[in-house]
Amino acid sequence: MIYTKTGDSGTTSLVGGTRVAKNHPRVEAYGTVDELNAHVGYLAEMVKDSDPEVYTELKQVQRHLFVIQTLLATEKEVPFQLPSLPDDAVKGLEHRIDALQQCVPPFRSFVIPGGTLVSAYCHVCRTVCRRAERLIVALGQEAPVDSLTTAYINRLSDYLFILSRHLVIAHGGEESLFN
Repeated sequence: MIYTKTGDSGTTSLVGGTRVAKNHPRVEAYGTVDELNAHVGYLAEMVKDSDPEVYTELKQVQRHLFVIQTLLATEKEVPFQLPSLPDDAVKGLEHRIDALQQCVPPFRSFVIPGGTLVSAYCHVCRTVCRRAERLIVALGQEAPVDSLTTAYINRLSDYLFILSRHLVIAHGGEESLFN
């Protein structure tokens, strides 16, 4: 059954069973990562036919985001093995950022989101990622947050920015720069 009625009072369960308010900082953080994951999934489907390599990358990002959601939804030790981000997840994003930077003009000005629908949507993903990062940092001021999680989300927003620049070119658009 999809509904349990246990959240009707405004609380939800974390991994491990602790109940917290649905607006608890931990729920806000993993909920925003969940939102980001949905946006990334939509972006992946937008590029599936035109850029299979980016599609594959975005599907990997989604798997990493599911791990992050699980980690953020866990506040205490649990009697089972939690998933973990691969140690090289951040480096993988950095390598891809470096490769994409070789394919776009040098960055000389702020970029106004747009140029093509897919590039504009990539900026939506980037801004949701930045919001997730802010919420994760806020949570980290109250409770321990794995440093790899924070680094991954930070680097992911950089990846989404450079990917948006790549996509505007790949899809025949033109960047609009703020002068």
